[in-house]
Amino acid sequence: MTDRPYSTDQASTQQHSQSNAHKKSISQLAQMLAQLLDASLTIPGTTIKIGLDPIIGLIPGIGDLISNGIGSSLLFLATKAGVPRIVILRMSFNIVINMVVGAIPIIGDLFSIWFKSNLQNSQLLYRHSQTTTQVTTVIDWMYVSIIVIAMILLLGVTLSFAYWVGSSLLALLGLTE
Repeated sequence: MTDRPYSTDQASTQQHSQSNAHKKSISQLAQMLAQLLDASLTIPGTTIKIGLDPIIGLIPGIGDLISNGIGSSLLFLATKAGVPRIVILRMSFNIVINMVVGAIPIIGDLFSIWFKSNLQNSQLLYRHSQTTTQVTTVIDWMYVSIIVIAMILLLGVTLSFAYWVGSSLLALLGLTE
């Protein structure tokens, strides 16, 4: 019989401990990044916290892309922490919502201050990385389903409006009957 430094139970416990420590460090990194992007500064004279996300979003044309690109790194951290795919999809939708509404000048930046997609995503990552088994809740599925339906409806309304504007413009120019 050979002496082994660890029994299989000890090795399993050690791996589990290392895995939890790894998840905890990823969660802490995500929280720091989210704080920086969504709540690192307080507007003087108020209790309203903002971060770099709405400030970078003020850069015309590319500001929202840059801030949402940085915020998307939370998706990579979530993947590394073993967060369930449905939660990563939910996190993605938070980023998409922030990006779409954020593209509207001024209103989008105010929305970003209120919505705080990065802090929401950090909380999702934290909550789901603390479990040893990957748990997907009914709320996750409902949230994603509602967002998908809303985006399909929004796409339909947008395409219908574009068709109406295009056909009206062609009729106005006398190019259609």
